[in-house]
Amino acid sequence: MKTCPTCKKPIKEPVSTENKQWLPFCCERCKLIDFGAWLDGSHAIPGDETIVLPDDQDDSFRSH
Repeated sequence: MKTCPTCKKPIKEPVSTENKQWLPFCCERCKLIDFGAWLDGSHAIPGDETIVLPDDQDDSFRSH
């Protein structure tokens, strides 16, 4: 049985057409909680830190 990655509630199968839009979550609320965790940095994919050097910056938005 599948479970919601946010609240761990079991997801009953077969999933109704109405609830398929939230998979792999059980509802919109759990989907939004997960999305918010990505936005605030609680969820992150590990990797090397990126350092932006002055020569790498895009000057197209600076006024001349």
